[in-house]
Amino acid sequence: MIERIAAQIRGRIGERRPQTAVILGSGLGKLADEITDPVVIPYAELEGFPQSTVSGHRGQLIIGRLEGREVLCLQGRFHLYEGIAPSEINKVIKVLQVLGIKTLIVTNAAGSLNYDLAPGSIMLITDHINLCGTNPLIGPDDETFGPRFPDMSNAYDSGLRQKLLTAADRQKLEIGQGVYLMVSGPTFETPAEIRAFRTLGADAVGMSTVPEVISAVHSGIKVLGLSVITNFGTGMKTGPQSHAETLEQGQRASENLIRLVKGFLGEMNDE
Repeated sequence: MIERIAAQIRGRIGERRPQTAVILGSGLGKLADEITDPVVIPYAELEGFPQSTVSGHRGQLIIGRLEGREVLCLQGRFHLYEGIAPSEINKVIKVLQVLGIKTLIVTNAAGSLNYDLAPGSIMLITDHINLCGTNPLIGPDDETFGPRFPDMSNAYDSGLRQKLLTAADRQKLEIGQGVYLMVSGPTFETPAEIRAFRTLGADAVGMSTVPEVISAVHSGIKVLGLSVITNFGTGMKTGPQSHAETLEQGQRASENLIRLVKGFLGEMNDE
């Protein structure tokens, strides 16, 4: 099925061979509007491809040019809380591997566990804590895709992170850095859970990203991760959490995110 999905995509994009993919999180789809000469492929038109069901996720592939590079953009991701199996998320990343993707940029909307990371800011992910209760690599391993026990010591590639920091510095954008913790959702966290996550050393919490990153590392794809901070964790500030707030803050920060990703791609072009 992985090969069949990849073949369907190749049939739509012709001779294009993007080596960089971008996964866009809640409210962050505007980056895809920056892509020129696009080929748009709705997920629903790809046999065997999962479908995104969450508000704020368009559910389509966009292949085109961004800052002089061919990119493949997933406008809408897949979450465990939608009932999508971790193996399905792994399948999507393996399709990217077969298509020749070498670098994966993952973005997400996340709640802050650190008072220095206010809503509307951007956090460069340095590492993660997997508390979602599962792993996309559970099950038989196909050694043609990657090793049975992949090393996670540099999951968020240090070289890519340095390029991102250089791009942020050149654009005079202040960004934070920290550890992302994943839970399955779909409920927002309780105050007690937020206190526990802060004790564990996490700086932001969300309901995505970690399965894609694990699968990408298994596939030998280098990963850069960025979180848009949409709210403080439950109990850190007064008031209830809502998905509408997540989308609003994601949209507020999207302009800076677009600048950052484009600047990062510019740094990649300088290699």
